[in-house]
Amino acid sequence: MRVSGFTFIRNALKYDYPVVESITSVLPLCDEFVVLVGNSEDTTRKLIEGIVSPKLKIIDSIWDDRLRTGGRVLAAETDKALMAVSSGSDWCFYIQADECIHEKDLPAIKAGMEKYKDDKQVDGLLFNYTHFYGSYDYTGDSRKWYRREIRIVRNNAGIRSYKDAQGFRKSGQKLNVKQIPATIYHYGWVKPPEHQQAKQLDFNRLWHDEEWIQKNVVPGSEFDYSRIDSLAPFTGSHPGVMQKRIHNKNWKFSYDPSRKKTGLVLRLLRFIEKRTGWKPGEYRNYKLV
Repeated sequence: MRVSGFTFIRNALKYDYPVVESITSVLPLCDEFVVLVGNSEDTTRKLIEGIVSPKLKIIDSIWDDRLRTGGRVLAAETDKALMAVSSGSDWCFYIQADECIHEKDLPAIKAGMEKYKDDKQVDGLLFNYTHFYGSYDYTGDSRKWYRREIRIVRNNAGIRSYKDAQGFRKSGQKLNVKQIPATIYHYGWVKPPEHQQAKQLDFNRLWHDEEWIQKNVVPGSEFDYSRIDSLAPFTGSHPGVMQKRIHNKNWKFSYDPSRKKTGLVLRLLRFIEKRTGWKPGEYRNYKLV
């Protein structure tokens, strides 16, 4: 079995992406890893070059900033990276620059790829998600956070990134996937407040026009993490590759989980989800088989 990892990155230092940790967490499962480095305002390429591994394949890319609607440029960059993987690979492992996997899940991920490698009805493998917010001590537990997404896809010419690169489709159709007992740790909402604010301003321009940004993005030099609706304490362990970054955290964030900003209907829906595992109205960009 041969596995290719792939990702894209731009302005990793400007926006404080844990991209080195992200790539490093996946490398043990990969025979090669494609990193598409976009035209950056910082030394992102030098940062990626600092990852010491013969598996690394660095490709330079120029983002088409005209692809502004719906975050489409993110999917375009994902597809560039995907198309650069070796044709002989069975699986392609996608990891975004603010995501990591835990070393404890490596055996289960490998077992899943081996189990379904020759099952051509399976287009990809589905991961659970843990979304961190504000600090490394809290996770998002409201309905706004997606619970699962595809991160391993078959090396198939018809599979492409979908919309803003959250998931994938094949010839426009949802992928047939198998759930595996592994989790993606998502750190996109854990950054120094000044980096988070800069990211919000720039990345919202990939979805919206300036009028929308002026109305919806709270101005200021630092992002206000307190406006979150609902969080839960994180009681597990973080991936080993994240430990240094967590130790060096230099801002404070506190939250009282008992003061959730949710109405009666949302509390009821959350209760149903906790009791049954069913999330009414959940968006699923995949078909479980």
